[in-house]
Amino acid sequence: MGLLIRKRTFPIIPPMTSESPSQPVARSPGRPREFDMQTVVDGAERVFRERGYHATSVGDLSEATGLTAGSLYKAFGDKRGVFLAAFDHYVTTRNAELRHRLDKQSKASEKIRVILLFYAESSHGTEGRRGCLVVSSATALATFDDEIATRIETTMRRTEEMLRELLQQGQKDGSVAPQIHVPAMARTLLALLHGFRLIGKSGRTQRDMLAAAEEAMRLLR
Repeated sequence: MGLLIRKRTFPIIPPMTSESPSQPVARSPGRPREFDMQTVVDGAERVFRERGYHATSVGDLSEATGLTAGSLYKAFGDKRGVFLAAFDHYVTTRNAELRHRLDKQSKASEKIRVILLFYAESSHGTEGRRGCLVVSSATALATFDDEIATRIETTMRRTEEMLRELLQQGQKDGSVAPQIHVPAMARTLLALLHGFRLIGKSGRTQRDMLAAAEEAMRLLR
């Protein structure tokens, strides 16, 4: 499937309590922004991935972004607002990188291999220990926050739909075995991809993860 990638901007909003809604307001005319939003969201994304939502404090976010707590509240409203910005940035960035790699391949089975390798490469070393913001959010937040749950479900369903379409294309071009049950295999591959990210948190070698990705390709023959 095609991945819809949009460049997001983040409005300035006033401090809020957990009960008050997030309402963007216009900045004062002539008042310059004192920080780079991209750098701030990058820092927030990193600390949320490393620590998880609940273990991340506003102090951690201040240290990671270089902003005071007051500036964070002005820009995002609260910790949850920072997290939502980081989550969207994480998904958008990874989707763009994956799409770039997929566009270099023409055969459906090779596109599936690219996806498996993309996740495997993210599941070892420092990157692997940082983990996946989608996977960690699914286990820690989805039960308690409907908006985050919807974001997670949408992200996972898009990946599953992409896999299903590639499996169907592979059966048409002969690169995927015709006897494979496409919907079930798409879910199996989705589980493998997120399983890669989960075990990567515990420390895996590049060799281990790449071998697992190649072994998964045997399921398609």
